[in-house]
Amino acid sequence: MSIYNKINAGFSLGTNGPITSGIEDVVYIFNQDDMVLTYDVANPLIITDLTPVATAKVYKFEGTNNSFNTMSKLAKTQVGPRYTEEIDFNIAGLSTDVKAQLMAMGYGRVRAIAVNNYKDSDSAVELFGAVNGLIVTEAERNAADETLDGGYKIKLTNPDKLKEPYPPRAVSIAPESGAATYASTIAALEALVAV
Repeated sequence: MSIYNKINAGFSLGTNGPITSGIEDVVYIFNQDDMVLTYDVANPLIITDLTPVATAKVYKFEGTNNSFNTMSKLAKTQVGPRYTEEIDFNIAGLSTDVKAQLMAMGYGRVRAIAVNNYKDSDSAVELFGAVNGLIVTEAERNAADETLDGGYKIKLTNPDKLKEPYPPRAVSIAPESGAATYASTIAALEALVAV
């Protein structure tokens, strides 16, 4: 009996670019149906382009002091491995606009892109919720919480019983000419951000 996927490479820890934990204090979020994802033909773990549907945009959420975090966790199921994906972040604000965005992320599905602090890999930029999207599963506000000055703690994760079939996808978008780089990927994302 052959297995679907087989190990085909090894890795070693690099002394020139040691692994660095955490993500940058920015996350890009867009409605699940607003962007068409293009995957690398040879590797479904790499997204090579985001194409907006009509005039759709990406929304940029910025934080400070390591206020954002991502998590991906393997779960074995009867049909194979599945991944739970989560993004935690804080919103330093309390307005009806903030509340409307929270409601939209709780009812509709979104996808989110995080930028890792570790840049020495082809997964410096990762997309969460590629197949099933993400929804707000926790939105907590404690008015007396001095660490957030009364803002919201948000958790985006997969909808119930809809884990992802792959770990978070790498986002690697090439410029008009040349190979994809970290800089070209960030530039492509920034070009899609709503102003």
